[in-house]
Amino acid sequence: QVQLVESGGGLVQAGGSLRLSCAASRRTIRLGWFRQAPGKEREFVAAVSWSGYSTYYADSVKGRFTISRDNAKNTVYLQMNSLKLEDTAVYYCAAGDYTGNYYSINEYDYWGQGTQVTVSS
Repeated sequence: QVQLVESGGGLVQAGGSLRLSCAASRRTIRLGWFRQAPGKEREFVAAVSWSGYSTYYADSVKGRFTISRDNAKNTVYLQMNSLKLEDTAVYYCAAGDYTGNYYSINEYDYWGQGTQVTVSS
């Protein structure tokens, strides 16, 4: 089992920045972020491989968000810049013990409780 604890959500104006953090109870092969807006399905945002050298992004956040991990701290970060109204959602940290399709929600075994990100105009 892996426990994931997110932090860093909040209210920010459009164009602003936030940094999310997720501390894991142990190291995992993959770490990722998903988000779920009201009335919508949970969607992939970003993921990072074991080494941290391979990163994956949804087209909607590419160029604005950056995912990174610190294996010494078992922590993954999501730096979110140039935030838009449509980025408003609950953001979930996710982890898995296998490689494969980093974009697939079905390949993540462990989930955090989520942190709210609200972007205002």
